[in-house]
Order: sequence, then C-alpha cells, then structure tokens
Amino acid sequence: MSATERDLNGPQDTGRQYRNLSAPTFGITHLINQRVPMRDGVELMADVHRPDAEGRYPALIAASPYPRQIQDLGAPAGFIEAGATDFWVPRGYVHVIANLRGTGGSGGRFGFMDTQERQDLYDLVEWAAAQPWCDGNVGMIGISYFAMAQLEAAVERPPHLRAIFPLAATADLYEAASHHGLASSSFVTPFLSMLGLTADRSDAFWRRNPVLAPLRRVLNTPKVHHRFATMNGEAAVTMMRQLLKVPHCPHPWDDLWLDTMVRHPLRDSWWQERNLVPLLGNLDIPVYLGCDWENVPLHLPSTFTLWKALSHNPNVRMAMLGQYGLTWPWESLHHEALAWYDHWLKGADTGIMDGPPVRYMLPGADGWHTSACWPPAATHLEWALRADGTLGTDEGEPGRREYLTLGGGLNRTTASPVDPPSMLTWTSAPLDGHVDVVGDIELRLDASATAVDTAWIVVLQDVGPDDQVTDVTAGWLRASLRTVDEAASRAGAPVLPCDTAVAVPVGDDVTYRIPLVPNARRFEAGHRVRVTLTSDDQNPASPAIMNFRHASVGTSSLNSVRSTSRLLLPALGTGVS
Repeated sequence: MSATERDLNGPQDTGRQYRNLSAPTFGITHLINQRVPMRDGVELMADVHRPDAEGRYPALIAASPYPRQIQDLGAPAGFIEAGATDFWVPRGYVHVIANLRGTGGSGGRFGFMDTQERQDLYDLVEWAAAQPWCDGNVGMIGISYFAMAQLEAAVERPPHLRAIFPLAATADLYEAASHHGLASSSFVTPFLSMLGLTADRSDAFWRRNPVLAPLRRVLNTPKVHHRFATMNGEAAVTMMRQLLKVPHCPHPWDDLWLDTMVRHPLRDSWWQERNLVPLLGNLDIPVYLGCDWENVPLHLPSTFTLWKALSHNPNVRMAMLGQYGLTWPWESLHHEALAWYDHWLKGADTGIMDGPPVRYMLPGADGWHTSACWPPAATHLEWALRADGTLGTDEGEPGRREYLTLGGGLNRTTASPVDPPSMLTWTSAPLDGHVDVVGDIELRLDASATAVDTAWIVVLQDVGPDDQVTDVTAGWLRASLRTVDEAASRAGAPVLPCDTAVAVPVGDDVTYRIPLVPNARRFEAGHRVRVTLTSDDQNPASPAIMNFRHASVGTSSLNSVRSTSRLLLPALGTGVS
C-alpha cells in the first residue's frame, strides 16, 4: 500500500453511497514558510503542500495557533488536527496550513477569536485564491480550533470561500470557557499554557529537532498509528496538564487566562467580540457540521447552536459521531469531506447531498440513523427525583434529600461522619424495553441552598446490568446566574439580562431549569438511568465527562432537593429509529 493510500483512523463516511470521488494520482510538493501579508502589514506564516504537477487546484486552508510544522507528526495530541496532507494533496487539493497571528512565527499578537483574527482569516483566504497554484476555489479543513477558524473566516464573507467543513467547532467562546456560569478551568488553564509553550518554540526547533524525525517515522508506522484510533479526550486533557509545569512567556497567554477566568466572569463586550452566533445570519455558503457525542463539555453544545443559527441556509449538513469518532491525529470523515469538497469545489456529482441532512450514530444501537431535522420529533418522558433516591414515573411519598458542599479555608482535616454526602444520585428500576433518547434533555430542579450562591452540576448516566456506569451527558448552572439563557431557571421573577447575577434566596426553594447538553443514547432493556447531582466536581470521585472540571464557586452550602424535581428525557420510543 502506498503512502497516499494508507489506512486512516476513525469512521470515514456516514453511510452514504459516494460516486465520482477524486482518486490519489499526484505526488506532493512542499512550500514551507510562506509569508502571507495581512491588511495591516503583519505577515502570517504558512506551509503550502500542493500537487507535484503544474496547474491550478482548489485550496483547503487549515489555520490555528498550533504548530503547523508538526501537523504530520502522527502523534495522538490534541493539536494535530489539520487533516492528513497525504490524503488531500494526491487527490488534487492544495493543503495550506497556516499559523494565526502571534503563533508559529506569524507576526502580531494572538487575540483568541477576536475581530483581528477574523480579518486575518479573510485575508488568508483571498491570498490563497490569488496564488498561481490555486484555481480560485477555496475551502477550509480541520477540527476544533481549525474548525473555529473556518467559522471566523466564513462570517467575514471572503469572496473566494466556497464551502467549509467545521467539525467540533465552537461559535461562542463563552459557551466553551464558562458552562452556564461555571468556569471550565481544567481545560482553559492547560490549553492556554500549551499555546504559550508551543508558540515560544522556533521554526528550527520543530523542523530540525533530532527527536522529531525518528518519532515521526515510528508514530506513522501502521501498527503504532492504528493504536491511536481509540485515544479519547480525557487522554488529551491529561497530556496538556503535564505542560503546566513547563515555563512559558506570560504574554499574551497569561493575560488571556486572566481575561477568561478572572476579569470577565459574566458575558460582557469582551466575550461578545468572540461570539460568532450573531454573525451567522449572513452565512450562506455550504457548511458541514458535526461532532462526537462524547464532546459534551467543549464543542458539542455549539454544534447545535450552529445548526439552529444556520437554519436559513439550505446547504447545511450534520453528522453526529459515536465513540472514537474524533481522535488524534485527526483523520476521521476524510472521505465524507472529500465527497463534500469534490461537490462544492470541483463540481462533481458525489452524492453528498443525497438523503436527509442529519445523520447520527445512536450509542447502544447499530448503524447510522437519519433525520430531516434536529432534534427529531420525540416524546418527553418525565421522571421524578424521588425522596427515596430512585427515578420514577411518579413522585411517590413527597420529601426532599440534601447534600453538603464545602468551600475552602475551613481548617478541617477530614470530613466528619455526621456530614451529609457531597453528591446525590437517583437511579431508575431496570428498563423493561430499550428507550432511545435523542435530543434536548433538561433537569427541572426544585431546590434550596443555605448560601447566596452555589453550583448545580448534573451528569446523566447509563448503568448496565453489571453495574458498569457510562456517562452520557451533563449540565451545569451557577445558581446566581440562573438567568444565563432562556433555557435556564428563574424563581418566578422576570427574565433578567444574561450578564446579571442574582443572589439565591437563602433557604427558599427555587425552580431551576438546567439544560443538559443534547445527546443520543439507547438505554437498553435491563439497564438503569441514573442522575448524579453535586455542587463541586473538583473531587475526583465526582463524575466529569472527558475529565473536564470546573473552578469551585467557593461557598459552603447545605443544598436540599425536593421530590417535585423532574428529569425530562426526549424518547423516540422503542425499536430502531
């Protein structure tokens, strides 16, 4: 098997039948360290990988703050996300991998999704379109920050950007950094440190490092490469945390940390500059969205925000992937993306637009499922959080349960046996038949607190007959920010602006509407549905999807939950949908 035909990790399609796809017929010519002028005179650095035959080809731009020089390293690292150059170029595309302002030798200062970054991406697209190796048709490629850069470019409407393929994207930075008022500190802190560490390294460090060349050969051997097909998000976060001990220049990385974690706890103008959602109404080019169901604390919520915001656009498609649908180095859905770009950039009839626009995996069931809309039509099941610790279709004997959350500085060496638990669970009886849960999930929580602020952290779990627990999705809400959006709660008061904090009435019951991140799961017959509730997930015993944890609110509170609380699950019914 040649290098251009190597096996790629991850699912490569969503079950569609493709036709007329570009075949791998070219070699690769590398043009490294190309200077790309911006409108203000700053230059970005880019590597251009193009077919080795004369001619003009469509360009696929991958732009991010991550080192462009090692996007072919083959490492299972969370910043190897630009896509497989040796897949795209042999099939007649130019793969342009660029570093955003202030990273990888590019001039200027990194702005973290600010207005300047969007303008730079417009200029980058138009620069590529004008090059002698480009036929004027430009798309973009890559997941996570690379996907966010696609959206940033698209809302600026560069004339030569024809289509984008933003998998695992975030359109609103606040939505990723703060989960309904709870700072996602275990991700943001190591992420910015990782950026600072990699941005400090020179081009020579990446290209002439005596360790990287042999490492690249080892990582890309088929046997080693195949093992990375089941690397998960938790492993990536753990790897980033190891970098916290390595020193880096504080500017702008620590400045940005202060902005995201300290200076701007509420949604204000700093966050609004980094919110693309209001700009999406003018986005009319074709957009292919997608994510994996496990990406609950990062990109999954924004996937559905994007779907809704782009409802005016007839050329939007979405694929929701199962376990290991997106791993590193990112290579999944390359054939799907090829069908997409052969259609929109080369004018080929590939079949990518055939069938319903939404295709999704249903964990616990086999095969791809389809829908003409999102979410699919469903019946919401209401399950009571009963006073006896079970989930039931009826409330049973009315009552309440309580748990304790403690702030710091209390000078206790150990917990006391008289302390209430730090977490509560409610578990259903074994299911008589399977239940397909697909769509929007909500916990309507009737609860009181003995502090003026607390946190509500909810995890929905699937418990197997052998007691094996699988985390499905989660929801979060800072109680004082219960007006954070229209889906969140209010205690009978008018809805206030989302940047307004309202103290919790101490000891009084408040009804909180806590939206869990939309998801899909087949709860099989014999399995049980479980809800966990806590107010501080810094404790390793608390469940945390992808091991993403939050900065503690810091208050000590005895929180009491009434049996009138309800879990709302969207059920498609029994049988395969």
